[in-house]
Amino acid sequence: MKKTLIHGLSLLLLGLLVVSCGRKTERSSTTNWKYNDQKWGGFEKLNYEGQATGPNLVLIEGGTYTQGLTDQDVTFEWNNVPRRVTISSFYMDETEVSNIDYREYLYWVANTWGESFPEAWQRALPDTLVWREELAFNEPLVETYFRHPAYDDYPVVGVSWVQANEYAKWRTDRVNEMILIERGVLENTPDQKNENNFNSEAYLVGQYEGSVRKNLPDRRTGGERPVRLEDGILLPTYRLPTEAEWEYAAAALIGNQATSKDELITDRRIYSWDGNTVRYQKRNRYQGKILANFKRSAGDYGGMAGALNDKAFSPAPVRSNWPNDFGLYNMAGNVNEWTADLYRPLTAQDLVDVENMDLNPYRGNTFMHKETDPATGAPVQKDDLGRLKYVVADTTETALRDNYKRPEVFNYLDGDKESEVEYRYGISTLVSDKARVIKGGSWADRAWWLSPGARRFLEEDKASKSVGFRCAMTRVGSPTGNAEPAGNQFKVKKKPVKRRYK
Repeated sequence: MKKTLIHGLSLLLLGLLVVSCGRKTERSSTTNWKYNDQKWGGFEKLNYEGQATGPNLVLIEGGTYTQGLTDQDVTFEWNNVPRRVTISSFYMDETEVSNIDYREYLYWVANTWGESFPEAWQRALPDTLVWREELAFNEPLVETYFRHPAYDDYPVVGVSWVQANEYAKWRTDRVNEMILIERGVLENTPDQKNENNFNSEAYLVGQYEGSVRKNLPDRRTGGERPVRLEDGILLPTYRLPTEAEWEYAAAALIGNQATSKDELITDRRIYSWDGNTVRYQKRNRYQGKILANFKRSAGDYGGMAGALNDKAFSPAPVRSNWPNDFGLYNMAGNVNEWTADLYRPLTAQDLVDVENMDLNPYRGNTFMHKETDPATGAPVQKDDLGRLKYVVADTTETALRDNYKRPEVFNYLDGDKESEVEYRYGISTLVSDKARVIKGGSWADRAWWLSPGARRFLEEDKASKSVGFRCAMTRVGSPTGNAEPAGNQFKVKKKPVKRRYK
């Protein structure tokens, strides 16, 4: 027994020795100070595994492509002249936001803000009256399309651009709150009220604590601390995709790349699939089937009884039809989709005298920052809904900058003084500073509008029975995902560095 005990202790000591040897403390490559060690100041360096993929999102690997029309300009508007741009990697919703998704949002708004701020719930309601037509019997859809469980998985419509952005903000907070709950940082508290609800930004600046279960270890003090942005745990914000992002994701030209190693696209696409027709072309049992939900001709929304083509006379479920080569459903047809961009007949790339506008093109910037206390520099107290307050950047600050000179640049070179262009809304044009780009075509549109390059607009505070939306999210770090590091990293044998000190 004595020998067994000695043998057991020896194995334990050997195990502890192996563990201690395996725990080499990483040091700074420039100062040699130890990371993650309280005795050395507690500066933290994470073993970051990469951005997690949020619910319903698909990674869209970025790249260069020709943005613009790929078909004849039948409207003769010349509002999307082809030009070469590059899109950074981002995430896109696999499907359009559905009725059940949006009803979940309304339920939360009513439960959290309904008693004290009923107007918040009223502002979020979709406009179900969009289904009404003077010479059509659509009244049943006014009552049932959004609320009835038969339409749970159908795309939500009647939602304005403003409402879609509010939904994206809410979704960001709920997803990040769930991340902290699943990591054991916060307790599940579904009965939050008014300003005491989880908001990602308020949490990161210390204006929301919540019901803490166990915070992260603080390497500096030896105690605990809340999650920080530097931890890489919380996801970036859900948002509407830019027009360029949406078009890039819809075209999905990755499916026409010759090989995974060649920078060669074999064919451009008129639609989100190959070929010049809206029917399935391969010779199998699907040959001749319609590939999207759209209006085939006057009075033909879905084909004949017994031989229905897209099997939908109005919107179809969000996972109808084949996904494109990025795995995204209904990027052509079903419903038009809001994008983030302000509409202008000419995009930034059409202005030949503008340089450096070919990376992530976007029109709609109003540069803002968190409102801060002049004395402390910290963000002022959050508002009654629990959100941080933002203000437009000061013109005296922007005037001193080299990269932009004013905070509101949505009219840059197209509607501002320098452009000598004036959009007189309601007099000579329907284009205003509230016009937002919609893309994709819908169940009520002809096939031409299904082309990724086609573009139209709708006022940001208006809604339609043929317009819905999906969300996007910025990708941080490696553009190819978490499996591969960023940059051209070559394996180089490094000689060990001899340290003169311990």
